[in-house]
Amino acid sequence: MNETLMVVLQVAALVFAVCVHESAHGLAALWCGDPTARDLGRISLNPLRHVDPFGSILLPAMLAFSGAPVFGWARPVPVALARTRDPKFANLVVSAAGPLSNVVLAIAFALLATRIRGLEAAGPLAVKLFWFAAFSVIVNVALAIFNLIPVPPLDGFGVLEGLLPHSFDGLTSALRRLGMPILLALIFTGALNGILRPAQRAAIGWLLGRP
Repeated sequence: MNETLMVVLQVAALVFAVCVHESAHGLAALWCGDPTARDLGRISLNPLRHVDPFGSILLPAMLAFSGAPVFGWARPVPVALARTRDPKFANLVVSAAGPLSNVVLAIAFALLATRIRGLEAAGPLAVKLFWFAAFSVIVNVALAIFNLIPVPPLDGFGVLEGLLPHSFDGLTSALRRLGMPILLALIFTGALNGILRPAQRAAIGWLLGRP
């Protein structure tokens, strides 16, 4: 397949992954008692409800063309923790739901890719489906790992907040103000790439049965 089609498949895999990711946040919030995402129509696989033009399409395409690990983001699903039955527990559950959905997708697409790869006679459609599944594994592993970094505004910080006792509330509030500079430093120093690439290789090797 030509390079443009490969990039299109990677971006499509990313868009589907972030739609599932954000919908998972909304479903978890609804389960905890907050219907905000449901009422706004954000529990949906319709890309138009979630896609951020830069974070979901332009950035992933640029990364794909450059050969860098593909990741991105969608418009965050609004969550009102004050409307939940237990805001601290809800913060943990809602934050974890997004990355967990990406782990589930990575496993499901790894099984699909393995199955398609084993077909003796694979036509053009099967080849495209295989690459979409393979890219979905790569993208979902990257999203899960990236979002679990415990730096605000990423999901990993919400998980950390949910696990820490209330005595740490002052510290976590201070970290929220420093989160974006820390995240930008991770990106521009190459530290994020150093985290994503080894973790991706290990996870993908395990999921696809390769050393």
